[in-house]
Amino acid sequence: MVQEGLLSVLNVNCLVIILLGVVVGIIFGSIPGLTSTMGVALCLPITFSMSALNAIALLVAVDVGGTSGGLISAILLKIPGTPSSVATTFDGAPMAEKGEAGKALGIGILYSFIGTVLSIIALIFIAPSLANVALKFGPYELFAICLFALTLISSMVGDNVVKGLISAVMGITFSLVGYASIGGANRFTFGSKNLANGFDMLSVMIGLFAVAEILKVGFEGLDGKKATLMKYKMKGFGVSMREFKEQFWNMLRSALIGIGIGILPGIGGATSNIVAYTAAKSQSKYPEKFGTGIIDGLVASETSNNASIGGSLIPLLTLGIPGDTVTAMMLGGLMLHGITPGPLLFQNSGVLVYGVFSAFILATIIMLVVESSGIRLFVKVLSVPKYILLPAILTLCVVGTYGTNHRLFDVWTALLFGVLGYFMSKYKFPQAPLILGFVLGSIVEENLIRGMMYANNNFWAFFQSPIAAVFMVLSVAAVIYTVIKGVRSNSVKKAAASNG
Repeated sequence: MVQEGLLSVLNVNCLVIILLGVVVGIIFGSIPGLTSTMGVALCLPITFSMSALNAIALLVAVDVGGTSGGLISAILLKIPGTPSSVATTFDGAPMAEKGEAGKALGIGILYSFIGTVLSIIALIFIAPSLANVALKFGPYELFAICLFALTLISSMVGDNVVKGLISAVMGITFSLVGYASIGGANRFTFGSKNLANGFDMLSVMIGLFAVAEILKVGFEGLDGKKATLMKYKMKGFGVSMREFKEQFWNMLRSALIGIGIGILPGIGGATSNIVAYTAAKSQSKYPEKFGTGIIDGLVASETSNNASIGGSLIPLLTLGIPGDTVTAMMLGGLMLHGITPGPLLFQNSGVLVYGVFSAFILATIIMLVVESSGIRLFVKVLSVPKYILLPAILTLCVVGTYGTNHRLFDVWTALLFGVLGYFMSKYKFPQAPLILGFVLGSIVEENLIRGMMYANNNFWAFFQSPIAAVFMVLSVAAVIYTVIKGVRSNSVKKAAASNG
C-alpha cells in the first residue's frame, strides 16, 4: 500500500502539478496581502476535473509553498506575507537591515523544510494516536491552553511592562468587536454594520506591519537610497554546524508547538509562530537579544509555522475535522471526489492516503529547491529604491485586503491599524502582545462561555479536567515565574547602579 501510494505520484502529470502548486504558493505567500489560503481557494475550482490524488496534491503543494513563502517579504520588507510569518519579521528583518539578508533567507528556508518534514513524520507514524488525544480537547482544555498561551505575553512585553500589557489588552479588545459567536451580542459596533463581523485578521496584520512601515518611512522622508546590502558569501544555507547544534532544542520544541497547535481546530500557524517565538525567548539565556537580529527567533517561527501544516492534516485525515481554513477547503476537495475522511479512510483508501503523504514530501523537497535557488534573486528586492518599492507594496496590500472578503471596509481597517502601528512604533509599544491578544482573545472567550454553559456556570469544573487543570496551573506558574524574574532583574539593575 505504501509503495503503491508512492508510485501513484511518481508520474510526470502529478509532479508538474506539485511543482506548479509550490510555485503558485510561494508567489501568494511572498506577496503581502495574498496568502496560502487565498491561493488554495483559487486553485480549488481547478481540481474539479482532476483525480482525487492530483487534486489534494495540488492543494497541499500550494499550502506548503504559501506558508514558507511568507518568510521572503517578512525578512526583506519587514512585512509578513502571511499571518504565519508575523514572528519571522521580529528577527529576520533586523538581520536583513544588518546586511545578512542572504543568511536570514537561507536559515528561514532550511528550518521551514525541517519543520515540514517533522510534521510529515508525525502525520505518517502517529496521526491516529494524536488524533485520539485531540478528541479529548473540549472547551475546558482549549480555554486552558489558550490562557496559557496568553500568559506568554509576559515574555514579549520588553522592558516596559505597562506598555506591553496595554498592547495586549488592546489586542484582546479588538478581537471582541462585532457579534459574539455565542449568544449574538452586539459589541463595540457603534451602530456600524461593517463592524458587526469584526476586524479581519489579514487586514489587521497588513495594517500593523505593511502600512505602518510605509508610514514610518514616509514620515522619516524618502531619500531614494537603496537598503543596506553587504556583499556576502554563503555556504549552504548560511548556518554553521555549531549554530545548527545550538538551535537543535529550539527547533525541536518549535516543531512540537507547531504540530500540537496545528492539530487543535481553529488555531493554526498564525498562533503557533508567535507562541514558539515567545517560548524560545523565555527559555533563552539572552532574551534581550531577541528582536535585534538573531537566528533563534527566526528558527522558532519558521519551524513552528511549517510544522502546523502537517499538524492540521492529522485531524482532517483521521477524524474528518479540518484544523484550519486551508484544510477545510481540502475537506471540500475530498468530498467533491466522493471521499469521506475519517477513521476508515486508511483502510478504504490507503493508496490515496499514502499518495497524499508522498505528494506532501515531494512538495516539501521542491519548496526547498525552488526557494534556495532563488535566494540571490530575492535579495535583489533590497536594491530597489524605496520610492518605487513602497507604492507597489501599498498597492498590493490594498488589493490583498479587498480581495479576501471583497469589502472596502477591510482596506480602511488596514489603514486604521497602520496608523495605530506607526504610533505604537514611535512611542515604543511592542506589537507582538497586541497580535497574540487579537489572535487568541476570541478563542479564549468562546471556549470560556462554552465551558461555563457545560458546567452550569461552575468555573471550578474547569479543574476537573486533568489536561485543563495542568495548563491552568502552568499559567499561574508562568505568571509567578515572570514576576520573580522581573523582581530579580530590577534588583540586579539597582545593585549595578549603586556600585557604578
